[in-house]
Amino acid sequence: MNAQPQATPRQITPPHVVIIGGGFAGLWATRALARAPVRVSLVDRGNHHLFQPLLYQVATAGLSAPDIAAPLRHILRGQRNVTVLMGDVVAIDTAGKTLRFADGELPGHSKLEYDMLDCGTLSYDVLLIASGSTHAYFGHDDWAFDAPGLKTLDDALEIRRRILTAFERAEAEADPVARAAWLTFAVVGGGPTGVELAGTLAEIARHTLRGEFRRIDPGSARILLLEAGTRVLSTFPESLSHKARASLQRLGVEVRTGVAVTSIDAHGVVLGDNESIAARTVLWAAGVAASPLARSLDVPLDRVGRVIVAPDLSVPGHPGIFVAGDLATVRGANGKPVPGVAPAAKQMGSHVARAIRARLAGKPAPAFRYRDHGNLATIGRRAGVVDLGRLRLSGVLAWWFWLAAHIFFLIGFRNRLVVLIDWAWAYWSYRRNARIIVGNARDSGTPR
Repeated sequence: MNAQPQATPRQITPPHVVIIGGGFAGLWATRALARAPVRVSLVDRGNHHLFQPLLYQVATAGLSAPDIAAPLRHILRGQRNVTVLMGDVVAIDTAGKTLRFADGELPGHSKLEYDMLDCGTLSYDVLLIASGSTHAYFGHDDWAFDAPGLKTLDDALEIRRRILTAFERAEAEADPVARAAWLTFAVVGGGPTGVELAGTLAEIARHTLRGEFRRIDPGSARILLLEAGTRVLSTFPESLSHKARASLQRLGVEVRTGVAVTSIDAHGVVLGDNESIAARTVLWAAGVAASPLARSLDVPLDRVGRVIVAPDLSVPGHPGIFVAGDLATVRGANGKPVPGVAPAAKQMGSHVARAIRARLAGKPAPAFRYRDHGNLATIGRRAGVVDLGRLRLSGVLAWWFWLAAHIFFLIGFRNRLVVLIDWAWAYWSYRRNARIIVGNARDSGTPR
C-alpha cells in the first residue's frame, strides 16, 4: 500500500504595514516595529530622514545638508523586516487598500514581493500616513516663489542661495536705493522658525560678513520680522515672548507685531496699512498646511486639512489606517490639540507601532497620551528661551540647553560630532563654513 504524501504546512504571509513618510513619526514607528511579525514598507519621496529643527541652520549657512540628514536605508540597514521605497504617493484607495504613485510606477521592486496589484500601485494591510505638512500662504499661493518657506533641504538651499546672493548683488549695485533693497531682508512669521531665521540673519550681517566686502557694509543690512499677532513666539509664556523680542532687538532685528502682510512680490512686501517695504529677500515662516494626501481618505478634516483621528490615532471608519505627526489632529490630556513638534511626532509614531502590535495580539489598541517636553527656541548667539512648564529659562542658559537637546536628538554619532565641532567653531570665530552659493534660481527667467 502506497503511503499518502504528507501535506506541507501552509506558509502564512506576515501582514504588510506600509508607512508613508520618513520623518519623525514614520521613522519612529518603523523602528518600533523591528521585532513585530510584520513586513514593513517605508515610502518617502526622498531618500533621507531630515532633522527639521536644525533646517534653518542649513538655510543660513551654519551647517551643511549631510549634517542634519541621513539616508533612510543606512539608518534602517540592520532592520530585516523593512524595505525602503522611494516614491511619491498621490492617492489612497481605502476600499482596495492600495496606494497610487505620482510617476505611475514604483521602480526597482518585485511585483510579487511587494504585493503590487498593478503598475504604480502598492497594497497594504495596515497603513500609517505620516506625510507631514507643507507651507500655507493663506490663499495667496502666488507668493510662494517670492517668499520661499522652509520645510525641506531644497527649501533650505534655495533660501541660502537667496541670502548670500543678496549681499553679492548689493556689492555690485551702484544705485543706493536698489542697493538698500538688496540689503533688506523680511521674515514673515514670528514663530520659532521666523525668530531663529531673523536672529541668525542679523548675526550673519553684523559679524560673519564683516570686512569681506569693499563697497557695502553688511552690518547696515535691515532685518525685519513681521508678525500679524500681538507678540512673537505666541505658544510660549508671555514673559519669555517679551524676552525673545528684546533679544532680537539687541541683535538689530526690527520686530513688527500686529501687522498683516497683504502683498508680496519680487520687490518686497506691502503691509495692511498700504505700507510698502522694498526688500529683495522675503522669507516665509507664517503658517503650515497639512499634506494634501489627507483628502484622499474622504474623512472629516480640520480647518488646515489635518485628519481628526480617534484616540488611538486610527482614522474613524478605517481601523486599519493610522495618521501621525503634523497630519493628525488629536487632543492631549489637557484638552488642547497636540502641537505639531518633533517630540509629539516621535511619540505618535511609537504609539502607532504599539497599537499595531496590540491588534496583532487580539487586544484593543491603547489611547495615545502625549507627554509635553516643553518648547525651545534660539535667538542668535548665546540667547534662547526654554519653557518646561514650571521651569522657564532665557538667555545664555536657555541657549546651552537648546544646543544640548538638539545635539542629543540628532541621529548618528557622526552628525552629532560634526555639528558640535561646527557650532564650537562658529561660537569662537563667528564664521559659517557652508557659505557656498549653489544652484540657480527656481525660475531662470527671473533676475533674482
